[in-house]
Amino acid sequence: MKTRITELFGIEHPIMQGGMHYVGFAELAAAVSNAGGLGTITGLTQKTPEDLANEIAKCRTLTDKPFAVNLTILPMVNTPDYPGYVKAIIEGGVRIVETAGRSPEPFMAAFKQYGVKVIHKCTSVRHALKAQSLGCDAVSVDGFECGGHPGEDDIPNFILLSRAAEELDIPFVASGGIATGAQLVASLALGADGINMGTRFVATKDAPVHQNVKDEIVKATELDTRLVMRGLRNTERVLNNKAVEELVAVEKEKGDAITFEDVAPFVVSKYADIMKNGIMDEGAWSCGMVAGLINDIPTCQELIDSIMSEANEIINNRLVNLA
Repeated sequence: MKTRITELFGIEHPIMQGGMHYVGFAELAAAVSNAGGLGTITGLTQKTPEDLANEIAKCRTLTDKPFAVNLTILPMVNTPDYPGYVKAIIEGGVRIVETAGRSPEPFMAAFKQYGVKVIHKCTSVRHALKAQSLGCDAVSVDGFECGGHPGEDDIPNFILLSRAAEELDIPFVASGGIATGAQLVASLALGADGINMGTRFVATKDAPVHQNVKDEIVKATELDTRLVMRGLRNTERVLNNKAVEELVAVEKEKGDAITFEDVAPFVVSKYADIMKNGIMDEGAWSCGMVAGLINDIPTCQELIDSIMSEANEIINNRLVNLA
């Protein structure tokens, strides 16, 4: 299946694995890329630029296929060494970067100088248009269904993808709430050039996270996520657990007076214990509504093969027979 995304990134299938904290290590990125998709290393999970350089080098020993690095640009008390991370990406020979969070504008000149293709993650059409104007090669259009940060507009993908298709000239992938070949076909029909999956790739044998995390995703339904930090305009979709219920209670009690310090005990520095050690009630962790569509834990190869098989069957049989 050839699309503008497969041609842009030099991949076999129009399927991308998004950056995920304490999930996007070399093992998962390589497994996705070896299966014909685009795997992604999560840059800021690596504590230093030197650590990222080592993770990129490790990924190169596991695959000879293209892979990306995610660089999430966020305001922090202790700002990461972003120039150092950018240097590690460029010197590591990575030629695809997924940016997210704030505008990638400060780093675009460096990426362009070294031929790095940039796909920016956006939760609105206006942000996608801004990314296009900055010279981004593609965007990932992230609907309200997604795990993690869905933005503040609450626009689901059936509308958001259609609007993106009306406005954008550069290729885009559909992100948020996607796990199946049928959804790939639907995304293509709405104008996207591929799909980006996060939660679905966590529930794979290749994901280097604790088995408890995978089991919780399989057990969950589409009704088991919660939106937190709405009052801070930093909305995050997470899987419900005891810590999240306590967080929601704090938000209800504090109301408009809520501060980040009130929610910090539930969201700061929790991912290592959850993802690596499987302590599932330790804090809030990102998970999409798509958990309701996840019923097994395949390898990345099995997952991508099944998605493409289903997509091709729908296109070549069901849709053709409707004509």
